[in-house]
Amino acid sequence: MGLKTWYDAQIMPRLVTCACSQGQVLKRRAALIPLATGDVFELGCGGGINQQFYNAGGITSYAGIDPHAGLLDSARAAANAKGWPADIRQGVGESIPFPGRQFDTVVCTFTLCSVEDPKRVLSEMRRILKPGGQALFLEHGRAPDANIAKWQDRIEPIWKPMAGGCHLTRPIGSAFRGAGFEVEPMGQGYLPKAPRVAGWNEWGIARKPGM
Repeated sequence: MGLKTWYDAQIMPRLVTCACSQGQVLKRRAALIPLATGDVFELGCGGGINQQFYNAGGITSYAGIDPHAGLLDSARAAANAKGWPADIRQGVGESIPFPGRQFDTVVCTFTLCSVEDPKRVLSEMRRILKPGGQALFLEHGRAPDANIAKWQDRIEPIWKPMAGGCHLTRPIGSAFRGAGFEVEPMGQGYLPKAPRVAGWNEWGIARKPGM
């Protein structure tokens, strides 16, 4: 096993999990995740960070995928502690291993930055949602300030290999709109105490049209 392979498998997922579990990030998760209802699918569920915030009484079933096998045990343990039926698998967002129109809610937090093909992932999210279903998103991406965005462009090639393929420059709300969702913003802003090049967040509800 080469150094990069070892780093990507053993170190990087834990560093990302730690960074995504900081206090201000958890506050934003706590405002968003309880809105999940019905049959729920979580993209990038590894580590089980979000499970403490779900309202189990409003959820019929829970499923999720993550590409990092080493994080799935933690996700399954968190689901077991929650006491709900869970179907957690290794997989990628470009090919979600569940049928279409199965879920009422899709949850996506700090995940779209690192997928290979965000347009394909958003298409898959829309596919598995029932008509009228909701995608709850909390993501970091391209800053609206030109001087910050300029530095994001410069830093991203160095940042990506250290952060598991994480992109700094991807759009958020506009990407959901481009994929055919109706977006209801809940908030946006720089994460306090985080470097601004990596700290722009947007969160809200993206609805799949239909009844």
